[in-house]
Amino acid sequence: MKQTGTFNPAFGVDKFGLKGVKSVAYNLEAPALYEESIRRDEAVIAPGGAIVAETGIHTGRSPQDKFTVKDGIVDKDVWWDINKAMSPEHFELLLQDMLKHCEGRDLFVQDLFGGADPALRVKTRVICEFAWHSLFIRNLLIRPSQAELANFVADMTIIDCPTFVADPKRYGCRSETVIALDLTRKIVLIANSSYAGEMKKSVFTFLNWKLPALGVMPMHCSANMSTDGNDTAVFFGLSGTGKTTLSQDPNRILIGDDEHGWSPNGVFNFEGGCYAKAIKLSAEAEPEIYATSKRFGTVMENVVLDKATRVPDFDDDSLTENTRIAYPIDFISNASATGCGGHPKNIVMLTCDAFGVLPPIARLDPAQAMYHFLSGYTAVVAGTVKGITEPTATFSTCFGHPFLPRHASVYGELLRKLIADHKVDCWLVNTGWTGGKPGVGKRMPIRVTRTLLTAALDGSLKQADFRTDPYFGLSVPTSVPGVEPSILNPVKTWPSEAEFRATAKILVDSFARNFVTYEKFVDKNVRDAAPSAKMAAE
Repeated sequence: MKQTGTFNPAFGVDKFGLKGVKSVAYNLEAPALYEESIRRDEAVIAPGGAIVAETGIHTGRSPQDKFTVKDGIVDKDVWWDINKAMSPEHFELLLQDMLKHCEGRDLFVQDLFGGADPALRVKTRVICEFAWHSLFIRNLLIRPSQAELANFVADMTIIDCPTFVADPKRYGCRSETVIALDLTRKIVLIANSSYAGEMKKSVFTFLNWKLPALGVMPMHCSANMSTDGNDTAVFFGLSGTGKTTLSQDPNRILIGDDEHGWSPNGVFNFEGGCYAKAIKLSAEAEPEIYATSKRFGTVMENVVLDKATRVPDFDDDSLTENTRIAYPIDFISNASATGCGGHPKNIVMLTCDAFGVLPPIARLDPAQAMYHFLSGYTAVVAGTVKGITEPTATFSTCFGHPFLPRHASVYGELLRKLIADHKVDCWLVNTGWTGGKPGVGKRMPIRVTRTLLTAALDGSLKQADFRTDPYFGLSVPTSVPGVEPSILNPVKTWPSEAEFRATAKILVDSFARNFVTYEKFVDKNVRDAAPSAKMAAE
């Protein structure tokens, strides 16, 4: 077996019985991984030096193909209502067949950390078939020093084989694609998906399992802090709501763009990189993220290139709407060197409301904060998903439904206690539409969103006059310097008040139907925070 790169031989990949592997490249850095990716015809290079790969039919995660081993050890603590079970026997068979699949192949291994807090991080070994996948995960997780690599012993292992086609009958899975997690053995198997994001989300899922038992809150959020480090803010939100864009504020220090923990010491990033959506990316709207698309070391997924010049066309969604850029966090000039910040003073819950009825910002009381955290609302825009012709409400509890091994109430109670203990101000921010649905209204101007967020984070917004929204029961500022008063009251931006009311009622009813699942796990104050309880009389 040929071995290259930096590696401590005492802790080899043959822990799982890997035999007959053609070569194993350990902890290669970007230059060598570029060479391998190009040599193996996995990717191409764009002007400026970013590497560009296509992921085939899997242009996003495959949540319906994700399974957790039900082994009699974790059973009582896993939320089986949303987690699909796989037997230990099926998992073991899948593992052995994937190891057999690796025989005669080149493998790329990265030893990395999930978690910036040394006391809470998970040491992760990632074994990949593709060189560009190895570069992707090296960008996204935290890269140990050479001294740390010398004594690295993995806590968990991911085996990523995009060319292994699963047999549903043989492995008890749903399709030829499978993502299987054994929480007891701390092994993740990813088969028949070239979408690299499955690897990073597997680490997040494991931390979502591990940390609550230690009294630490794992969060699907971005985070930043003031330049003096005294004011940390976290931004919850689903994909497309603006977590990455809004946290990368040039006047604040970026802690991280997607996944964090909240411990007794404060907030810490799980990752060492950023995974930004690239669709409609521009130098004018998002200059720092755009600049990473022209840097050596960046990985771009499914970004369409001009055939002659290879210049990216970020407006082209012919491969997918979910085009992505993955880069080390230090490519952002104002990123934190430690990935750690203090306890948050503000929590922002982001939603992209394609119904166009939510205000651009609202202050949440503790009960409302819990209600909206458990709801995890955003909306799918017509045309972005096959068969969707009207805006459709989407709810992902705790803003991370696919990544929750434990019941939502576990994360909800952790957050409730932390908000109370640290007297955190909570806000709901709509980055979606105003004045009507897409095609009628317009996208909330990012200038407005940034102005409102700045006022919320510097404390000045708390001094504003607030009204109670008659449809959702939210406290909404009536005026903010630099923001047109009409945009703060969504009904005034619509051409028809009657149409606004009818649309608002549709969204209120969607909230009510979704929250039925959680009503028995919350107290009366949280139930009364539901929009339906505040709906104005028709």
